[in-house]
Amino acid sequence: MKLQTLDIVVLLGYLLGMLAMGYYFSRKNTSTEEYFVGGRSFSGWVIGLSLVGTSISSITFLAYPGDAYKTAWLRFLPNLMLPICIFIAAYLFLPFFRRGNITSAYQYLESRFGPSVRVYGALAFVIAQLVRISTILYLLSLLVHEVSGIDPIMCVLISGVFVSAYTIMGGIDAVIWTDVVQTVVLVLGGAVCLFVIVDLLPGGIGQVFDVAIADGKFAFAELKNQQLSPVSWEFTLNSKTGTMMLVLGLTSWLSEYSSNQNTVQRYCAAKSTHEARKGMFICAFSSLPIWAFYMFLGTALYVFFQVFPTLEAQQMLTGERKAEQILPYFIINHLPAGIVGLVIAAALAAAMSSLDSSINAISTVGIVDIYRRHLAKGRSDKHYLHVAWLLAAVTSVFMIIGAIYIYQAETKTLQDTATILVSLLSGGMLGLYLLGFFTTRGDARAAWVGIFFTVVFTLWTILDKRGLLPDSMQLPFDSYYTTIIGNFIMFVSAYLVATLFFKTEKRLAGLTVWS
Repeated sequence: MKLQTLDIVVLLGYLLGMLAMGYYFSRKNTSTEEYFVGGRSFSGWVIGLSLVGTSISSITFLAYPGDAYKTAWLRFLPNLMLPICIFIAAYLFLPFFRRGNITSAYQYLESRFGPSVRVYGALAFVIAQLVRISTILYLLSLLVHEVSGIDPIMCVLISGVFVSAYTIMGGIDAVIWTDVVQTVVLVLGGAVCLFVIVDLLPGGIGQVFDVAIADGKFAFAELKNQQLSPVSWEFTLNSKTGTMMLVLGLTSWLSEYSSNQNTVQRYCAAKSTHEARKGMFICAFSSLPIWAFYMFLGTALYVFFQVFPTLEAQQMLTGERKAEQILPYFIINHLPAGIVGLVIAAALAAAMSSLDSSINAISTVGIVDIYRRHLAKGRSDKHYLHVAWLLAAVTSVFMIIGAIYIYQAETKTLQDTATILVSLLSGGMLGLYLLGFFTTRGDARAAWVGIFFTVVFTLWTILDKRGLLPDSMQLPFDSYYTTIIGNFIMFVSAYLVATLFFKTEKRLAGLTVWS
């Protein structure tokens, strides 16, 4: 597709605006305190919209519509647990991260369990985030390739270098404020797409509901043999059920708001605990309708291409093409000039709001938890700031290499892939934090026993996923639930050995809900 002049103008205006924000905030970054937490000066509404931008990525803009287009609404279920998890986090987790001027989520782990556990938490975060941002950059480059015709590898390079530039320059100030802008652009872009679909359909919005209801597209159902099959609500680890998807959501969102540096860094950047809590609730009650909207957009696309069928759309429905391409396909074939540029800007916003947050968070963790804490103690703050810039650049290189690798990998829908990969690499962090928050048992020894059993379990799931195990050793559960079981193993094994063998001797004042 060749973009119209007006589309190019809109896109360039948006991209130059992001770069300008990065340059503007770069002038403030004279210390690590400013680069990592923005001087701890942000109000709640800014923190909230920034959290929305961070959690709503290309997976929202491309994979959610693709999933709803090809299947139904089953994978929306875990998101329903977000408000509950944020309520728990706001009143039980947040105080631990607001005590003292901490910068990293993993500083708590050192206070509670010791420095070695802190390093483990930091490394687990970095690994999971590198997988995540590689996946997101891959999705972004899909769209850039579709609309420009540029070589896919070059799309990865261009997109990756651009988002890295303003992130490295502007630090957390640029990350948070560009996330706010990108959240607004994301919502506008999706709304424009839905408006055009409804306008083109003979029966308007009513036709979307009529056809979708008749075909079961709003159901909590799974695709089996090209047929939608409603899931059961039993409690089982052997298949995707409604109940288990809710449990998965509870586990995932509690992990996000207890041990994810992207989130905890926003807690630390808020001007007060009250403002941080307000931001969390703004995020909860903004993210959920936006996710639902993008699922509905996928459903509307299904109805649209039932009325106006094309070979390409049919191939995405049957699996001959990736379902994530359905929204880019619609954008380039059915939107008018100028509007295409706006919607592509929304897709870029969706990706960049997650990429910039993770790049900055990895840099923060690398400096605060590893480099300054263990490798180069007592250096000047300017030295740490310069190394932070370098680490952000190195992270960007790994992100680009990872995205290129994903291009060559066979995957299911990217929503499934991202969920499974993060589950495999999360390392039971929620279980470790829950042990710290809610019990007075356990020290570094107990934590490492829990880590050992969790790593063994994770290795088992990885080997099984690659088909390297005999039938007798294959997983007796759906790999979707790896994160649930892994966190359970972490908590129970560490708690048991702490109770039976390793009595806690250190003072725990301010480190548990009981002390």
